[in-house]
Amino acid sequence: MHGPAMSGWLLMALCAMTGAYCLLRTRGETGEGRRAARAEALMGFAMAAMAVPTAVMTPPAWGWAVYAVLFGTASVRALWFSRRGGHHLHHLVGSSAMVYMALTMAPGGGGAAGHGGHADHATAASAGGIPLLTGLLLAYFAAYVLRAGARLIPVAAGGGPAGNGIGGPTGAGWAARPELALACRMTMGIAMFAMLLTV
Repeated sequence: MHGPAMSGWLLMALCAMTGAYCLLRTRGETGEGRRAARAEALMGFAMAAMAVPTAVMTPPAWGWAVYAVLFGTASVRALWFSRRGGHHLHHLVGSSAMVYMALTMAPGGGGAAGHGGHADHATAASAGGIPLLTGLLLAYFAAYVLRAGARLIPVAAGGGPAGNGIGGPTGAGWAARPELALACRMTMGIAMFAMLLTV
């Protein structure tokens, strides 16, 4: 978000590609799968926009409010759909983390004051949001990434045309492969972890 330009560009490209893949997944999914893919596409594209280096484009002051409202709405939606499936709870945590980062980076927020270079000691002390909350979110996304990575290991080792390996299920396109969806979720978890480190 406000790190070195090269890491910002790499993070932006990674999130944009992940969002694009999730958008492609919506064509082959139905019901809950399509809702999850849409939520993940929104998350990927928004994370890509937030990762654009500030040296290239400084977001307008109202941009952070737009992020907060957008992901506040996404959080309510995820909370509503969490009655149907546990994966929506992860969407709830992710959307809430995006609201938290947007509020922290907004002008007048703790993070924005610290990045300006002219902050006094009082505002610098508040930079980074709420340390306990940031720490809890970092721990959650670290655990999520490790769990998703562990779930990918047997899939990659399974192989064969009937499983989730190289051949994939008969007749399934690359957009319908479950291990790619899991890899995208893991990638977004890594990106979220990296963005939270800059808060």
